Amino acid sequence: MPAGTVQVTPAALADAAAPQQASGAPLLRISVIGLGYLGVTHAACLAELGFPVVGVDTDEQKVAALAGGEVPFYEPELAALVTRGVQSGRLTVSTEYAAVRDADVHFLCVGTPQRAGEYAADLSYVEAATASLAEHLERACVVVGKSTVPVGTAAGLARTLRRLAPAGEDVGFAWNPEFLREGHAVADTLHPDRIVIGLELLEDPTPGSPPSRTAAVAAVERAHRTEAVLRQVYAHQAAAGVPIVMTDLATAELTKVAANAFLATKISFINAMSEVCEATGADVVALADALGHDARIGRRFLDAGLGFGGGCLPKDIRAFMARAGELGADQALTFLREVDTINMRRRTRTVDLAREMLGGSFIGTRVAVLGAAFKPESDDVRDSPALNVAAQMQLQGASVAVYDPKAIPNARGVFPTLVYAESARQACTRAHLVLLLTEWREFCELDPDEIAALVDTARVLDARSVLDPARWRGAGWTYRALGRP
Repeated sequence: MPAGTVQVTPAALADAAAPQQASGAPLLRISVIGLGYLGVTHAACLAELGFPVVGVDTDEQKVAALAGGEVPFYEPELAALVTRGVQSGRLTVSTEYAAVRDADVHFLCVGTPQRAGEYAADLSYVEAATASLAEHLERACVVVGKSTVPVGTAAGLARTLRRLAPAGEDVGFAWNPEFLREGHAVADTLHPDRIVIGLELLEDPTPGSPPSRTAAVAAVERAHRTEAVLRQVYAHQAAAGVPIVMTDLATAELTKVAANAFLATKISFINAMSEVCEATGADVVALADALGHDARIGRRFLDAGLGFGGGCLPKDIRAFMARAGELGADQALTFLREVDTINMRRRTRTVDLAREMLGGSFIGTRVAVLGAAFKPESDDVRDSPALNVAAQMQLQGASVAVYDPKAIPNARGVFPTLVYAESARQACTRAHLVLLLTEWREFCELDPDEIAALVDTARVLDARSVLDPARWRGAGWTYRALGRP
């Protein structure tokens, strides 16, 4: 089993449902709107905990695959959960919003990509999903947003629901951001480090006009009902000691983007130190280890290298900057522009170092690229630093062979002109330079003597600093890494 994943046994499933059964209350019926990475994971985990779950998505091919127990992307442990959910009948999927009519809780898990040509988030999908869902809310229920959105979005969606839903004021609303790490999503859902729930507070119906006492009382009661329902949804996690943070909508929205901004800043900080280390001959790995012993700093996310990518951190920090500008608080987040710049600069630096190792030119060289996904234990190639570097080298004249354990089909769809190998050994055969760009375990465990027998020239650029320099140099390799002597 991959590190950081969780195997949920039938006994654990029975224990998970115990808080519901012990209370004498029937299991809540749940719907999940949007069956992308977040939605499928959330739906499958809730079904694993015993809830009856229906998922809805407009993509007919995706729904058909999930109905057959197939997950259209790679995530450790998730396929097994989907299969068990479908076979047990606890997890069903549909393309029709009418299928959610009887659910007690509706989770919005729709994507919010970066708007084309701008930093801001594209909210059209979540707005459309909210409007479509509202038409089918004919009874008291709770709608919960989980998508990553600019602060202030949730309040507007709540107003849309009230205006369009037949049940109107009987629809509770909350924001419950997700904190999933690709490659660890099942564990992060079943055993999160915290659960944040933002409750809807009463707003003035018109500027300068205070709400009536009746409306205020109704809003408070609705918020209490919403909180009670969500505590029932997360009873298993709460029983395991997971803290539940109750707050308002805006704070819940900010929690997710602030967390991502902080992590991105920490990564870019150590990468900035890596540049200084290269200029001085210092070792960024030893520096990170020394800093990590400080309890105020910690060692996690202080791994210098090629930088971050994927579908979350890059677009989320950009959307955060855009929203701050709309609110007149743009000066507060100007540092995030440098965070983004440092991150993108790591890709250019990796290409420059590779060219330097090849004598100053890529023309006529063969380069092996190990890794296409933006991180290990994932097949996600969105804004992948590895693929970006591979494409840059190809454009500058190199013959590039890419291998990744899971991401080759997705990579081929983005960069069809690259050569894709069937194994690390095949990619390295007759290479003049090997680049390790995604830290999959199988790459970290490569035998330098074995690979040396395959390559044309024993040169390796370890852009994630996961190989043992002494071991590779001892096997005759020219070893280089970002920020290391």
